[in-house]
Amino acid sequence: MTAGVLEKLNDNTHRDQLIRKLYDNHVVALQGYVTALLEGDRHTAADVVQETAMRVWRHADRLDESSPAFRPWLLKTARRLVIDRYRQRVSRPAEIGGDTPDWLAQMSDESEQTLSAMVVSDALASLSHDHRAVIVETYLRGRSIDDAARVLGIPPGTVKSRTYYAMRALRLALAERGLHGPE
Repeated sequence: MTAGVLEKLNDNTHRDQLIRKLYDNHVVALQGYVTALLEGDRHTAADVVQETAMRVWRHADRLDESSPAFRPWLLKTARRLVIDRYRQRVSRPAEIGGDTPDWLAQMSDESEQTLSAMVVSDALASLSHDHRAVIVETYLRGRSIDDAARVLGIPPGTVKSRTYYAMRALRLALAERGLHGPE
């Protein structure tokens, strides 16, 4: 075989592996996200997921499934495909104007919030159990240092220290995923 044929076979193997990893590790979240964007339309959501997989196939040379930016890229691509489908369906003459419908702007805001929540959840999951526990108690449940210490069964000074280091770790995890951490 020639070098070009071998290179093409290796490229297709990489693409196949990337698609398998997409379906093994991300398709459930992607399907749920797209179904929510489409207000429960599972059939159209399945089409969008397949189109997203085709985008992965086309851009396999630039994508790395193990990268923290892979899932956000998938979700953003799917959201854009949903918006493109909507625009195709309700296209109107240019003289009517190009104002974005209120519900589409709201959908975009909600999808950004959903995407951010998923990324933050993933970043929290990457923290150690102790760090995650203090963040959950102090930030998510709004407990004071003393209340969190009682719930966690550790001294208040330990809660303060763990919270400091947990927030540093969370900022780093969010930065790795393309979001800015809490100030």
